[in-house]
Amino acid sequence: MMESSFEQRLNQEPGFLGPDSPAEDDLYRCVHCGLCLSSCPTYLELGVETESPRGRIALMKAVNEGRLGISSRVVSHWEMCLQCRACEAVCPSGVPYGRIMEYTRSQVLGQGKQGDDLKRVSKLFLRGALPHTGRLRLGAQILRIYQRSGFQILVRRSGVLKLLPGHLDQLESQLPVMGRTFFGPAQEVFPAQGQKKMTVGLLSGCVMPLMQGDTMRATVRVLNRNGCDVVVPVGQGCCGALNLHSGDLDNTRAMARRNIDIFLAAGVDRIVTASAGCGSNMKEYDELLKNDAEYSEKARQFSKLTEDITEFLVNLPLVPPKARIERKITYQDPCHLVHAQRIAEAPRTIINAIPGVELLELEGSTICCGSAGIYSAVQQELAGRILEHKLDHLEETGAQQVVTANPGCMAQLEGGVRRRGLSIDVAHVVDLLDEAYRAEEENSEELF
Repeated sequence: MMESSFEQRLNQEPGFLGPDSPAEDDLYRCVHCGLCLSSCPTYLELGVETESPRGRIALMKAVNEGRLGISSRVVSHWEMCLQCRACEAVCPSGVPYGRIMEYTRSQVLGQGKQGDDLKRVSKLFLRGALPHTGRLRLGAQILRIYQRSGFQILVRRSGVLKLLPGHLDQLESQLPVMGRTFFGPAQEVFPAQGQKKMTVGLLSGCVMPLMQGDTMRATVRVLNRNGCDVVVPVGQGCCGALNLHSGDLDNTRAMARRNIDIFLAAGVDRIVTASAGCGSNMKEYDELLKNDAEYSEKARQFSKLTEDITEFLVNLPLVPPKARIERKITYQDPCHLVHAQRIAEAPRTIINAIPGVELLELEGSTICCGSAGIYSAVQQELAGRILEHKLDHLEETGAQQVVTANPGCMAQLEGGVRRRGLSIDVAHVVDLLDEAYRAEEENSEELF
């Protein structure tokens, strides 16, 4: 008997397969009410149903029910998603959109249907670099030499990158300025100042200690100032967040197991991270490893111990600085802090605890800046449009500094501010708090 055209299409483009498929209980929570539309950056920018959470879930349901296959056209709508999870925060049905999208993208990856740009970045960076600390450090050192030797200026002036395929000129223009690296010394504790309250294990992770080493050092000083011994466990690595978002669950699980073993063996009271994206992922290791007989309980323990630096400090509670910083500040909410972890007040509490600071609320502060991990590299045009709106709102505040709580947001905002020529400094919340503590110490020294 000859197959129907419908059956032939299914055979050519199979739907969701295997254990790492979106759960039907998750998919069918969505009642297509549309309350997510006004919070979705891609829908707000494009006004197209297929670029909304509701539209993307409708495509997932169609694949699950056999009405569609996983074609390149369908995949393009899923890959356009920033995975900012803003839709989760407003969904009355509690649809776990981030989890659904992660499993959906694992299906796309498993069936070899990723778009060409994402496929290249996944191969070279997500799988070729992030799980390998040595390769990351080597790459960072090469970039540092490239920037500081003057070769970067020559390359940009020559325009040679515009002649090469793959949007290399745009990718190169997005490179952050590489600062001093941060690596905790082996088997050493950064001791608390004053009475010790607890011992904290600090995630150094992968990219942040290479790009924003000064912020990592500020994090250690701030924790010490608030009565915490700080341990940076040797052997830890990338948390796996970027791999997870691309659907690479196997590598993500391997990286999670590594960090679980290292941090639990360290015997710390809390696991703290200054990266909102990392914290969101680490708090969900229990979901990632729920079917792993050996690690499911360890993952639950690890996730329970994990806190973002801002929530940790506020809950201690924070030791308020005494020195004044006369500055107009605005705050950009990192997506995976405000939407995934539902932490909005803690960073503002810290900012408002600094004497002299005037906090100016940023219009659309909870809308993604367009960074979204590797999104700005593989969806450059749309990421750029989203960033331009963010920069417009930054200018409107009249702030001298914008602070946030995620390394990707910092790099995205720094690049945008630099290209537009704005006189706005970009910093992490702990950078600002550390500045206040250091000013306090300098003022004390001047009294003697």
